[in-house]
Amino acid sequence: MKSRKQSEPQKQQKPSVRYKAAAAPRRKIDKYTVKRWIFGSKDAQGAGKLAVIYGLLICIGFVYLYPLLYMIAKSLMQRADLLDSSVNWIPSTLYVKNYVDAFTSMDFVRTLWQSVVVAGLPTLLNMVMCAVIGYGFARYEFPLKKVMLGILIFSFIIPPQITMMPNYLLYNDLHILDSIKAFLLPAFLGQGIKAQLYILIFFQFFRQIPQALIEAAKIDGCGHFKTFFKIAVPSATPAILVVFLFSLVWYWNESYLTQLYVCGVLGDSYWNTLMVALKGFNDSYSQAGGSVTGEAMGSLNEGIKMAATMLSILPVLLLYFVLQKQFVESVDRTGITGE
Repeated sequence: MKSRKQSEPQKQQKPSVRYKAAAAPRRKIDKYTVKRWIFGSKDAQGAGKLAVIYGLLICIGFVYLYPLLYMIAKSLMQRADLLDSSVNWIPSTLYVKNYVDAFTSMDFVRTLWQSVVVAGLPTLLNMVMCAVIGYGFARYEFPLKKVMLGILIFSFIIPPQITMMPNYLLYNDLHILDSIKAFLLPAFLGQGIKAQLYILIFFQFFRQIPQALIEAAKIDGCGHFKTFFKIAVPSATPAILVVFLFSLVWYWNESYLTQLYVCGVLGDSYWNTLMVALKGFNDSYSQAGGSVTGEAMGSLNEGIKMAATMLSILPVLLLYFVLQKQFVESVDRTGITGE
């Protein structure tokens, strides 16, 4: 009798074959892939291009922010930190008395109010008159128009130092020196600080208004002034904002012409601005230190000077931070970068 083991059909044994896992195909890196990674495509920016852009923005931002950060750091340092070479950016203690002393010596509240008036009123007049002149150049044809535009551009490139003394003699004959009239009268006549640039901004913007819109307003019975105030001015909001900020900053930062025409060379005028007060900060600080009551003011040092400088530019910085978004959008819409 055959054994059970022998009676069972023998299973055919298959030879064992080791199958190697198919290796994933290697991605071939060609010149097109490298170029797309660096420069990008239509759908996405390339990593190399973004690195260059952000690197340039960081470098440019550092150049502009470095003086401001330096000024803030030094203004919060006391004399011991200023003399200590190991203290560079972060003070050992926040020393706010520098701002208190600068605030007192500059008579900040009164000077700030006068700065707003001296810079704000000419800015408003400058904005209105430049808008009217720019609209006239853009929408009307009259003899010698191109010649006047050429004179306008030529007067823009003339340095103000050349016309400074003739203007001083003219204002003296008109008896408007040492008063705010020296800024108001030229602004009313379209001759304010940098008025040529503002006229060109309005001229370029009003040229973009469709002629059909102006003709439709005339058909509805609008005259020249009504068309200007109802059609042109509402559509020129971006240009108005740009001109307002530019003019305000230029009037605010102008110290030499302000002292020459408005504040008086000898400082005997009623008017004063923060920038003019900053120029004579050493003398005003010495006078304030001799007349202050209570706690005596410390001796003048770099920290107090930096605090005074920070107080002088702080209102403009706050205004820019509030209107930053509208300002950037307005600059983009007005096309001022092409001027």
